[in-house]
Amino acid sequence: MPEFIKSYNNKNKPIVDASTECMDISYFNLVQLKAGKTYKTKLSDYETAWVVMHGNCNIRVEDMEFTNIGKRKDIWTGKAESVYAPIKSTIQVKANTDVEIAVGGGLCQTKYEPFFIGKDDVKMVDVGSSDTKSHRQIFHILGQHHKGRCGRLLVSELWAEEGCWSGYPPHKHDVDKLPEETDFEEIYHYRFSPDNGFGGQYLMLEDGTETCFVTRNGDTFAFERGYHPTSTSPGHRGYIFTILVGRTQESLVQNFKEEHRHLMDKIPGIKDMRDLFK
Repeated sequence: MPEFIKSYNNKNKPIVDASTECMDISYFNLVQLKAGKTYKTKLSDYETAWVVMHGNCNIRVEDMEFTNIGKRKDIWTGKAESVYAPIKSTIQVKANTDVEIAVGGGLCQTKYEPFFIGKDDVKMVDVGSSDTKSHRQIFHILGQHHKGRCGRLLVSELWAEEGCWSGYPPHKHDVDKLPEETDFEEIYHYRFSPDNGFGGQYLMLEDGTETCFVTRNGDTFAFERGYHPTSTSPGHRGYIFTILVGRTQESLVQNFKEEHRHLMDKIPGIKDMRDLFK
């Protein structure tokens, strides 16, 4: 069953890991540090992307140091800067200013090399339209454009226009059935602007079970199956930090709900979105 986690002070401890009932291969943490403070951890089994949400820091992965990471004021002001850390790595963060880092991870068997992901390396796709109430922009931080440098981990940021839907038309990715679909776990972490915004997270399973959660600033949703569209309240911009981890495949192939597939031609950018995830 999916797990909906209300916002709380995680004190730099993982929000989602192997102890999360529905997650077998995915990891999520939020690391928040005051200027001058440090954080250190070793992740043996997970490859991770360390995405600076706001602030500036130095990130050391084993004996490789990446300095002056993070140039934006907040998640609403431009593309993120990030660092990829492979499995079996000791990672240390030193905060140059107050900083918040979203850490997305997935199980991996191969140890790759650490690398910096700059703003120019983040690929954006524009999806939907204001007219169809589906406009969002997806910024691929770690994705298929890094094939050969990482495992089956995909990390992105999504901005939804006020009052718009994302993950729409409804789609799923919970079985390996090429070429129609591949099996990926997924984690969503939500923010809103203004931060008193809210939205809806829907989950529709093949057996007819349907669930809806009210999403608020700082909430997290972890799920391994089902169609999962998301809505954002009018008057508020929505943000989703997204982690996808393939169970057996590197390429994410989304299967759109048959009764809504006709909307794929009505909503601009769906093909471009699918191509960037594949």
